[in-house]
Amino acid sequence: MAERTTSRRQEPLERLSTLDTIPTRRTLDRYESRPTQDAAEVLDLPYGTLNDTADMTEFTEETAAGIIPKRTISRITGKEEEHELVTFKIEDPENPKNWSKAYKWYCTMVVALTCFVVALASSIITADLEGPAEEFHVSHEVTLVTITVFVIGFGVGPLVFAPCSELFGRKPVYVITLGLAVIFIIPCAVAQNIGTLIVCRLIDGIAFSAPMTLVGGTLADLWRNEERAVPMAAFSAAPFIGPAIGGYLANAGGWRWLYWLQLILAAVCWLLLLLTVPETYAPALLKKRAQKLRKETGVQSYVTEQELDTRPFADRLRIFLIRPLQLLFLEPIVLFISLYMSVLYGLLYMFFVAYPVVYQAGKGWGRGSTGLMFIPLAIGVILSAFCAPFVNKHYLRLCARAPNGKPPAEARLIPMMYSCWFIPVGLFIFAWTSYPSLSYWGPMMGGFPVGFGFIFLYNSANNYLVDTYQHQAASALAAKTCIRSFWGASTVLFTEQMYNTLGYQRASSLLAFIALACCLIPYVFYFRGAAIRKYSKFAFSDDDETTVQGAEKV
Repeated sequence: MAERTTSRRQEPLERLSTLDTIPTRRTLDRYESRPTQDAAEVLDLPYGTLNDTADMTEFTEETAAGIIPKRTISRITGKEEEHELVTFKIEDPENPKNWSKAYKWYCTMVVALTCFVVALASSIITADLEGPAEEFHVSHEVTLVTITVFVIGFGVGPLVFAPCSELFGRKPVYVITLGLAVIFIIPCAVAQNIGTLIVCRLIDGIAFSAPMTLVGGTLADLWRNEERAVPMAAFSAAPFIGPAIGGYLANAGGWRWLYWLQLILAAVCWLLLLLTVPETYAPALLKKRAQKLRKETGVQSYVTEQELDTRPFADRLRIFLIRPLQLLFLEPIVLFISLYMSVLYGLLYMFFVAYPVVYQAGKGWGRGSTGLMFIPLAIGVILSAFCAPFVNKHYLRLCARAPNGKPPAEARLIPMMYSCWFIPVGLFIFAWTSYPSLSYWGPMMGGFPVGFGFIFLYNSANNYLVDTYQHQAASALAAKTCIRSFWGASTVLFTEQMYNTLGYQRASSLLAFIALACCLIPYVFYFRGAAIRKYSKFAFSDDDETTVQGAEKV
């Protein structure tokens, strides 16, 4: 085997040399040799729950015999033990990447629909916050807590669900969490007090976070990165479509129907996942195959790397819970990228409050018409998602020019450096066209550049963290998700007061100036990121790595 130069995880010394004589074919994306991968592909392998001696080729190669020999030292007897790591066979029909394109598209659409429903659930209730406030005789600020606790759940859930999916597979996590979410939507729909609504929304936020956590890995199980733009676009726009649908539904049937709609859609997704979508996670599939081989043959040497890792579950879970905090507070790259994404995520949820303030309070519009103002923002999100293949082609050109096909992690920041300016531009348009006497077209179209820049920034940030921290990527992304969700959850509580105190124009301008200041972040890391990584305990840095400026000139 060729020596790996882009990863600190080394090939196990005990791996048998006979592996080189076994015919193999690379079918699953392998991070060490495909620098064009994105966040989903790195997280497709169980780096977070396996130890540093684990050999990931079991999950990334197909072999003619369906096995890879491996020799280990027993921790009990101290003697050598022979194992057969179970792999997919060449053209194996059980390998999700070998399924028919039609069936892969079906599975993709079910997962995309599920994420659409989850994103819809997070925002659709903003279409009628006055309903529960009037019925339960509470302030408008208290009803906003139903959004806050839901988004907090989005930040807490991935810390547990991400490692669980690596240990038990994706389908059990999908089915259990979505089933729990469906159950707790019912108390929301029939709630007789605000306390029931808040508690059940928190539980739903935690449970609904699982599909959003696993979707990237599921798409990586099925597709290569250049094939994902269309399904990613489907649910990227979902949070903005929620208020557009919800406004008219609330007018027609009242605020409770916003929850009944969530229940119907979530129940349909749960049934589709339970009955029609199989497990797609390669390590989970191979573990079941190894268990079947041991049972059928009586030979106990058929194993997977997950079964050779004897560390207790609690030890592995502790790494998932502590490592994100270490990265967040000890790594400036994680901290500032997370802060930038927090600003964007907070802006997203601020918009759900700001639009009603500008259109309903300022112009006297109804809920349904106000919801339609989110459409240009949603179109911007969809359009940017469809531009993803062009961004990837540019990155592939950088890969071709860079030594060993490995551009530095900072190459991932190039789309962010261009798209970051769209956010303040859109906010300034929204700010200074929001006078009640001016046309509704101004603030409505101000949302388009915000939506267009949002996905470029989001994807670039994820890819930069993945390329920077590689096998610590799951922890880096978990840290970003946690702080982002907590900030996004808090913004809805003070947005309305901020707009009423500062005025529509100054409040939106304040957000624009904050976004403008954040534009410095990608530029600083683009020019100084490589130097910062060299002094980092967790970040990857290759001695042979060129600078991103050098990669562009080669």
